[in-house]
Amino acid sequence: MATEIEAWTTATQNDGVFSLEKEQDGLDGIYGSEDLNELEVNGNWTPQEKALHEARLKAKAKRRLRKSSSRDSTRESLSESVSGELSTDPHSPKGKNAVNDRKSRTGKGRGLPKKGGAGGKGVWGAAGMVYEVEEPDAKDPNYDESAQGDTVYATVVPELDERELEKTINPIVQEYFEHGDTKEVEMLLKELNLGHHRFEFSSLAVSLSLEGKASQRELTSRLLSDLSGKVLSERDMSRAFDKILKELPDLILDTPEAPQMLGQFIARAIADHALPMSFFDCYKGKVDCDHARAALDRASVLLSMKREIMRLDNVWGVGGGQRPVKHLIKEMNLLLKEYLVSGVLSEAEHCLRDLEVPHFHHELVYEAVIMVLESTGDTAIQMMVKLLKVLWQTGLITLDQMNRGFQRVYDELPEINLDVPHAHSIMETFVDLCYQESVITKQLRDFCPTRGRKRFVSEGDGGIVKS
Repeated sequence: MATEIEAWTTATQNDGVFSLEKEQDGLDGIYGSEDLNELEVNGNWTPQEKALHEARLKAKAKRRLRKSSSRDSTRESLSESVSGELSTDPHSPKGKNAVNDRKSRTGKGRGLPKKGGAGGKGVWGAAGMVYEVEEPDAKDPNYDESAQGDTVYATVVPELDERELEKTINPIVQEYFEHGDTKEVEMLLKELNLGHHRFEFSSLAVSLSLEGKASQRELTSRLLSDLSGKVLSERDMSRAFDKILKELPDLILDTPEAPQMLGQFIARAIADHALPMSFFDCYKGKVDCDHARAALDRASVLLSMKREIMRLDNVWGVGGGQRPVKHLIKEMNLLLKEYLVSGVLSEAEHCLRDLEVPHFHHELVYEAVIMVLESTGDTAIQMMVKLLKVLWQTGLITLDQMNRGFQRVYDELPEINLDVPHAHSIMETFVDLCYQESVITKQLRDFCPTRGRKRFVSEGDGGIVKS
């Protein structure tokens, strides 16, 4: 016995402190409860043995406390909820058990139905519960759009910004200059979401027409008049012309006549009721730019003239093929007569371009040849050959138009010969000169008709047979 106690007293120590848990297990294994009591009775315990014995007893009491607390946790939680006295000490064994306990602490206890009998697998609710009609939620995963009745789809068109606006409008305006259909432009604009940039369509259309022809400016004025009140309002028109007036210093670099043209646009818009008459009021005494002042003065003069507001429909002239054929013939005759007097080729070319009728240039060729046949002397022949050569080289008169003009003269030459007896000889001379200057082709020269009859024997020729 003494040797066992000595071995037990020389057990492993942790920094001068005995490991109580290990020693307790050792005591339980070496001594039974009767042996320890016998040692205590005999008074053979050392102070260390006595301390270990007390520690053993405390550990056993703690184990008993843990077992009892787990059984009584339900009753303790119920009593605490009734009395309102909860454990506030988290370090106490009772507090730790209450936090880590998985058992219900709501007071209902075990065995009660979950959610009052309305929960569980395959249960639609408590017995006798009546559900109200609920509105379908579009965010519900089971939401069926087709089962909600008629569905209306709306197309959302994003608003164009400034960069996309110019790229979109320029092709529309350029195409309009070709076909001249204002309804098509109106339909295209309604499909676009111009937003607060709507007024910029008018300013871009006017700016493009300033660089074009008179017929394009006439088309632009008609377009603004037709779109007014449908797509564009008077306020949009006012903002558009106000923007162009501010941009005149830049526009004049490419188009020196921009102020006068813009003044005509303003006067025409007011005459067409696309722009209000009060447009001038906001500029009285407030214009610092000389170009803008010139444009406003031009518009004011056109509107102030007597009965001029009724004539503003022709402020740009009648453009191109919209002119009557008789008027075009008269203009071309006047052009050729002025050329025969002045001899200035550039002026004749400029006047022909201003007529804007490239499909009717064969009339100029026809009238030029008729003037040659009706003229006396070689001056008219030489000048007309020179004019046709310049117009041919510049491409203003195409091969088709040149052939059609000469062919018309060939067809009418028998009738012309009644008024001009020497028409055949003059025609042959003129055709040969044109062929030498490469104005006409060899095939066209060969088509030139000859005299109606050939003389074989003539008086005074000595009976010589003519070839």
